[in-house]
Amino acid sequence: MQKLVRFDWAIKYLLRNKANFSILEGFLSELLHTDVKIDAILESESNQEQERDKTIRVDLKAELSGGEKVIIEVQCVRQWDFLSRMLYGVSRVVVEHLEKGSEYGEIPKVISVNIVYFDLGHGKDYIYKGQTHFEGIHCHDRLELGEDEKKMYPETIQGVSDVYPQYYVLKVPQFKSKVQNKLDEWMYFLKESAIKPEFRAKGLSQAAKTLDFLRLDDVERRRYDRFMDNLRDEKSLVRTHYIGGREDGRIEGLVEGEIAGKIAGKIEVARNLKKLGLNHTQISEATGLCTDEIDAL
Repeated sequence: MQKLVRFDWAIKYLLRNKANFSILEGFLSELLHTDVKIDAILESESNQEQERDKTIRVDLKAELSGGEKVIIEVQCVRQWDFLSRMLYGVSRVVVEHLEKGSEYGEIPKVISVNIVYFDLGHGKDYIYKGQTHFEGIHCHDRLELGEDEKKMYPETIQGVSDVYPQYYVLKVPQFKSKVQNKLDEWMYFLKESAIKPEFRAKGLSQAAKTLDFLRLDDVERRRYDRFMDNLRDEKSLVRTHYIGGREDGRIEGLVEGEIAGKIAGKIEVARNLKKLGLNHTQISEATGLCTDEIDAL
């Protein structure tokens, strides 16, 4: 089967190119069940590229099929404090993109799409959607917009939940690779980094061409190899320190979760200390890694 690069790496290095917007547009269209047209990538602090950044994210200015203008934040998460990171990301997007002098009612709608590569929380599904609702403590009724309030908002805002961000969480490890619809075809790609010939979901045909490992130039291949080496380092250390006799099937979930976040930090510190010329004993005392593990970095 054709070897494709991982989606999280592609977002960081390939999909920011306007020529490749159709891939993200296809993915988001299948997820949101409406056509999505990306107008631009929003330049902000969140879009800075960092080689070892554990959260890969991109903010997109987009238009939905009904003409609604939205900001879509897509992030691929590999850190244990994910839920706090999700809250921070949406808050930052709102603050950064509300123009000075604008009224609060002009805050653009934000859709937060979060692709997580670890076993998040407790739940049977692999795709979750979150919205904000207000329920009465005594009457248990739902707070709705009044008619005068509706006049103050764009026509696309019909309810209280429309004012607040929408959240989508895609739990990649939870997907069992059983494809039942076009969104599942995207989930299969996110998990397996492969696209079957019979897949017809929007954006996947372009992804099969653009994300082909063999089409990468030498610089991109080296960059991708470093990315994969870092993931293998994290897996190895998790197995050494924490897995013991537990089943290997749990490793994938742990690697991208709380433990991996801590281990990855130690790896990064150790690499930096090696560059500064510290010896293995000093590095071991500073990070808690053994000398064999430091040798492998």
